[in-house]
Amino acid sequence: MRPWFFEAHVKTPLIALHGLDLLSSAVIVLDAQGCITYVNPAAENLLESASRTLMGQALEALFVNGAELEAVFRQACAHQFSDKRQDLTLQRNGREPLCVDSIITALDSAEMPVLIELRENVQQLKLDREERMIDQSQANKELIRNLAHEIKNPLGGIRGAAQLLELELPERQLRELREYTQVIIKEADRLQTLVDRLLAPHRRPHIVGDVNIHEVCERVRSLIVAEFPLGLRIKRDYDLSIPEFRGDKEQLIQAVLNIAHNAAHALSERILAGDAELTIKTRILRQVTLAKVRYRLALDLHIIDNGPGIPPEIQDRIFFPLVSGRDGGSGLGLTLAQTFVQQHLGVIECESRPGYTDFRMLLPLP
Repeated sequence: MRPWFFEAHVKTPLIALHGLDLLSSAVIVLDAQGCITYVNPAAENLLESASRTLMGQALEALFVNGAELEAVFRQACAHQFSDKRQDLTLQRNGREPLCVDSIITALDSAEMPVLIELRENVQQLKLDREERMIDQSQANKELIRNLAHEIKNPLGGIRGAAQLLELELPERQLRELREYTQVIIKEADRLQTLVDRLLAPHRRPHIVGDVNIHEVCERVRSLIVAEFPLGLRIKRDYDLSIPEFRGDKEQLIQAVLNIAHNAAHALSERILAGDAELTIKTRILRQVTLAKVRYRLALDLHIIDNGPGIPPEIQDRIFFPLVSGRDGGSGLGLTLAQTFVQQHLGVIECESRPGYTDFRMLLPLP
C-alpha cells in the first residue's frame, strides 16, 4: 500500500513536493534518466550531502552497488509494479554502509517517474553491532585465556628463581642486593594477580539463584558511597515493578560495580567541584531482540554520569581487554562486565559525549 503522501503528489509539479520537507523519512524523486530532481531534508541528512550537490546526479552513482537500484528504477519506469518494498544495504565509498528499508513507487509522470522513500533500518544496525561485539568478545576471551596461561607458567619460575637467588646470596651482599630480588618477586606477584583477574570469569562457577536487580544496585551504591563519600551525588530512578529473575547475583554485582566504579573515577574533577552526579536507572522493555533472540521482557539498566565522556579515540574499543581511559587503570573492568552480562544472555551498550555517558545493560527477563 502506498504511503499517504504519494497520491497527493503523483500528478503535481515539483514545487508541490516541498510539502514532503517535514517528513522524517528520506524522499528522493528521480527523472526519466534516473537523475535526482528532488530530495527532502531527511534525504540530505541520510546521504550526508546538500541538495545542491545531489541535484542532477544519477542515483546509482552515489553507491558502490548502485546497479541494484538502477535495476529497480528501470522496473518502475516500465510499470512492472506500482510500489515495491525491500531492504537494501547501500555501500558507500569511504563511509559506513547504509542499511535501509525502501519503498520504490512508480509515479504517473513522464518528468518524474519514480519516487523512492528510505528509512534507516535501526534494528538491523543494532543487530549487526551486537553480533560484532559478541564475536569480538569471544575472540577476546580466547586470546585472554591463551595469553594468561602462557604468562602464568614462566611467572612461577621467575618468582621461584628470585627466591632461590636471595637464599644463595652471601650475607655481606644480601643487604645490598635483596632490594633487587624483592623487585622481581613483587612484580611477579603483581603480574600473577593480573593473570588471575583475566582468568577469573572462566574459573568461577556460574551460581544461579533468584536475583532482585535493585538489591544489586543498592549493594553497588553502598560500595561507591563508601569510597566517594563527598562531592558525588548518586540518584536512584528505579522501576519497582521489575520481577526477580534467575542469575548469578555476585557476577551482576561485579558487572554493575565495575561500570559504576569507572564512572566515579571519571568524575574526579566534578567530585572536587562538588557537582558530580551518577544515576542508576532501571526500566522494563517489551519485545526486545538480544543477540538475534526475541524476548518478551528485558531489564533495561542505565548507569549515567555527567563526567567528561569517553575519549573518542577509544570509544569503539572500551570493551577490549587492557584498554583504559585513565592513568593507572587496568583496562579489565569493562571487559569483565561484558563477560558477566553475556553469560546472562545480555548485552552492554554505551553512548558518550562530554557531560554525559550512559552505559546501558540489557538482560532478558522471564
